Amino acid sequence: MSTSKDFCNYVVDQLSDLPNITTRPMMGEYLIYCDGVLIGGIYDERLLLKEVPSLAKFDLPQVTPYSTAKRTMFYLEDLDDHAKLQEIILAAYQDLSFNQTPKQK
Repeated sequence: MSTSKDFCNYVVDQLSDLPNITTRPMMGEYLIYCDGVLIGGIYDERLLLKEVPSLAKFDLPQVTPYSTAKRTMFYLEDLDDHAKLQEIILAAYQDLSFNQTPKQK
């Protein structure tokens, strides 16, 4: 099963308070970026984030994004709690952007 464009738009709308959320289509699913940093994806109508240390405290379920995946990802089931969603996304972003060089302007 792939993710619909409508669901992708819904997720992006739910994250609209965050800095520069963008998506990129990838083989029927969507990669999701926060300010240019890949933080996860939208797979089979589910928002999944990369496993990073700061997300362990949120007690999120771990799932595989697709049947042949070698790693699990954290699954964000509740997309309606904007405050918690923002906290989780920003925590993932901070972990993942720590070792990246700043973008050139």
